Amino acid sequence: MRGPNVFAGYWHNEEATAAAFAGGWLSTGDVAERAEEGFYRIAGRIKELVISGGENVYPAEIEDVLHAHPDVVEAAVVGVPDERFGEACAAFVVLRDGATATGDDLRAHCRGRLARFKVPKAFTVVAALPRSSMGKVLKDDLRAAAAGASR
Repeated sequence: MRGPNVFAGYWHNEEATAAAFAGGWLSTGDVAERAEEGFYRIAGRIKELVISGGENVYPAEIEDVLHAHPDVVEAAVVGVPDERFGEACAAFVVLRDGATATGDDLRAHCRGRLARFKVPKAFTVVAALPRSSMGKVLKDDLRAAAAGASR
């Protein structure tokens, strides 16, 4: 995007600013899809894209499916190394108070709503998702946790 409403750059980070403003346009890193009706929707972030067995998987799609489960309050999905497919998805979920959903329950929920290659290979129930001071989910922390769990 470009225009007077776009920020001037990253604070004290000229290298990141130059990379973000290639050719005078701000590259947001968002991936959009255009519907037949002409509307656009944000499918995810390019840096969060998981390539599993040659297929593109956007964590936001899986997170939306998990949020639709009645026991799930929050969900975050990250890519993790996978010997067979290169990468696979791992899901971290926060359950509602008193909820009893298991990884198998969540997997079954996803299988009924997602293509097989998009179903996370691992589900981890957590008390809370790690967040930055701005409230953003720290997906790098989740990737590290998933890597530690797979060892």
